[in-house]
Amino acid sequence: MTDRRLVILRHAKSAWPEDVPDHERPLAERGERDAPVAGRWLAEHIGVIDVALCSPATRARQTWTLAAGELASTPDTRYDERIYGASPGDLLDVVQGIEDDVGTAVLIGHNPGLSHLVTALAGERHELKTSSIAVLTWPGEWTDAGSAPATLADVAKPRG
Repeated sequence: MTDRRLVILRHAKSAWPEDVPDHERPLAERGERDAPVAGRWLAEHIGVIDVALCSPATRARQTWTLAAGELASTPDTRYDERIYGASPGDLLDVVQGIEDDVGTAVLIGHNPGLSHLVTALAGERHELKTSSIAVLTWPGEWTDAGSAPATLADVAKPRG
């Protein structure tokens, strides 16, 4: 039985420019500094990532672009509208839909959904700040996510 590894990355600190819709808010300067640091953490602690599932919101896309630039190789990246503004149940649907040949996936998105997903999967409350990472593992398939508690294998708050 293969262990699955889900890496959850909350987008980096975003800006709040006037007259910009939420979906299009860019990263703040701090976010632009923190996202590559998160990528270096991923390169050092995670290694090979098979797939990245990212919210299409500007701040999430920018976070992933900057983080992925620090990896030895960029994984297959998919932008999934379901991740933006998602509930933990919606996010669980995304995770359970990951292909069987994927061992490690990274999910890049937003709060409160990501923090609630970590809490639901690990069975313990966990709050993700901007640029924070949570690594969850469980034996079995992606479709098994949520059926038994996952192990919260690592957490990080990379900052630039």
